[in-house]
Amino acid sequence: MTRIGVLVSGGGTNLQALIDNEKAGKIPHGKICLVVASNDKAYALERAAKAGIPSAAVRRKDYSDQDAYDEALVSVLKEHDIEMVILAGFLSILGPRFIQAYPDRIINIHPALIPSFCGKGYYGLKVHEAALAKGVKVTGATVHLVNEIPDGGRILLQKAVEVQDGDTPEILQRRVMEQAEWILLPKAAEMLAEMIEEEKQS
Repeated sequence: MTRIGVLVSGGGTNLQALIDNEKAGKIPHGKICLVVASNDKAYALERAAKAGIPSAAVRRKDYSDQDAYDEALVSVLKEHDIEMVILAGFLSILGPRFIQAYPDRIINIHPALIPSFCGKGYYGLKVHEAALAKGVKVTGATVHLVNEIPDGGRILLQKAVEVQDGDTPEILQRRVMEQAEWILLPKAAEMLAEMIEEEKQS
């Protein structure tokens, strides 16, 4: 079974979707073994505690530079023998050192259909604000592998969500979570975990 580490920064709704899907037997090749928050007040840590999952907070401001922060994150993950990493609303930037420690083993969920509304500066509500400002009729979510380019890694899964008249960024954000993010992320987690298990066997 692939040991999964989930990196979070806030409320942890995507983490909850992963926990619920794992409980329901929908991630048979993976097990969430650690939750790491970039902020020690993140509600996601409560969710981890309720689910009996070990957790840690590793704050960017406690480290002098990106390399030191990456090093700290990698060492926490290695202590728990983590084989695969899921970014579930993780707002701190990851540097090359972290990405190289887990090549093709990090997935991220982005709340738009990449290549739209992605890259540097597009995160959280900003993505939905941009989609509404542009007047798009369809948005959605994308799960992709993480490389050195923000939102630039290979796309694993995408799902479209309709934009409705009268949507605010908050309403659209919620619909994208419910109709796309919470469905795609557990699916992608299972896809990658199964691939890792097959590689171990070969």
